[in-house]
Amino acid sequence: MAKVVLENVGKTFKDNKGNLVKAVDDVNLTIDDEEFMVFVGPSGCGKSTTLRMIAGLEEITGGTILIDGKVINNVPPKDRDIAMVFQNYALYPHMSVYKNMAFGLQLRKYPKQEIEKRVMEAAEILGINNLLERKPKELSGGQRQRVAVGRAIVRKPKAFLFDEPLSNLDAKMRVQMRTEISKLHTRLSATMIYVTHDQVEAMTMGDRICVINDGKVQQVAEPLEIYNEPKNRFVAGFIGSPQMNFIRGALKTEGGKILFVERQGKGGVPLRLEVEEPKASRLQSHLGKEVIFGIRPEDIQDKLFVSADATPGRVTQAITEVVEPMGAEVYLYLNSSSHSFVARVPTHEKSEVNLRMDLVFNMKRAHFFDVNTEEKIV
Repeated sequence: MAKVVLENVGKTFKDNKGNLVKAVDDVNLTIDDEEFMVFVGPSGCGKSTTLRMIAGLEEITGGTILIDGKVINNVPPKDRDIAMVFQNYALYPHMSVYKNMAFGLQLRKYPKQEIEKRVMEAAEILGINNLLERKPKELSGGQRQRVAVGRAIVRKPKAFLFDEPLSNLDAKMRVQMRTEISKLHTRLSATMIYVTHDQVEAMTMGDRICVINDGKVQQVAEPLEIYNEPKNRFVAGFIGSPQMNFIRGALKTEGGKILFVERQGKGGVPLRLEVEEPKASRLQSHLGKEVIFGIRPEDIQDKLFVSADATPGRVTQAITEVVEPMGAEVYLYLNSSSHSFVARVPTHEKSEVNLRMDLVFNMKRAHFFDVNTEEKIV
C-alpha cells in the first residue's frame, strides 16, 4: 500500500461565459499508508474532482500528486496502480460476475491460475461465492456494489478510491455496505480514499475526515475532533444531525461575568447565557462585539429532567413549535426572541406544541464564531 500526497493541487476550468472557475483550490493533504480518508462536503464542492485527479481521470491545472513517493501528474490512470469504485457500479452487463472481476487481470496478462486465485479470494471476502456465474441484471444493488468492490480488490492496488459508492442503495443497504467496507479496510490494511456527501458515512467510516467546501479544504481531523472542535461555522453546521444551532448576539459584561445576549427580535425575551471559564477569558477581546453562538441539539435539555448544573446563567426560556418523535429520542423545534433552534432530548421528556419551556444549556460545550470570517473564536 502507499501514502498519497497532494501539494498545492488545483483544478481550473472555463464556464460557458469563458470565466475561469476554480473547482479545486490549492489543496494540501497527506493520506497516510493504510489510512481510511473520507472526503465530505456538499454537492459541487470539488471532492469528486479531487478524487478523479488522484485517479488520473481529471487533468490537474496546478500542484503535484505523489503516490508512494513518486510524482504521478503525467502518469496515465492505468499505470498509477490504483483501483476505483464508482457510484454507478460500471459492470459489463454481458459478462458474468466472475468475468467482470477477472477482466482487468486478463487485460494485464496475468496467468489463469493467478486470476482464479485472486477472484476466489475476493469473492470469499465479500461473500459472493454463490453469485459468480450470474449476470449483473440478476443481482440486487448491494450485490452489484460488492462485485464492483471485488473487481477493485483483485487488482491488489496501492490505493482504493471510492466515489460515492453507496448513493444508489436504499437506507438499510447503505448501513450494511458501509459496515462491510469498514471491515474490508481492516482486513486488507489498505489505503482508502472515500468520497461522500453523507456526513453520517464520514463520521462512521473514516480514520480522518477532510471537509471540503467551494473547492477548499476546511478542516482535516479525526471524526470526533471534527464534531467536538470544528474549525469554522461551515464545518460545525455540516457535521452533525440535526446540525449545530447558530444564534447571533453580543458579548456583554454584567456583575463581573461575561454573558452572551441574543440579538433582540420582535417579541419574546432574548436568550441571556453566562459564558464559563476558560472560554470567558478567551473572549475578552470580543466584549461588546457581535458573535455567533453555536450549540449542538444534545447540549440543550428540559430543566425538569436536569438534576445538576441548572444554574440561572445556564437556563433560558423558549416556545415549542414542532415535536418530532424519533423513537430513541425526540427533536424539539423551539423559538426564542428572534431565532429558531433544535433540542435533542430523551423520549421520556413529554413535550407539546406551543409550550413555554425552561431549557438548560450546557455552556461547557458552547462554541463562538466570528461574525465576519465565521472562523471559530473559542
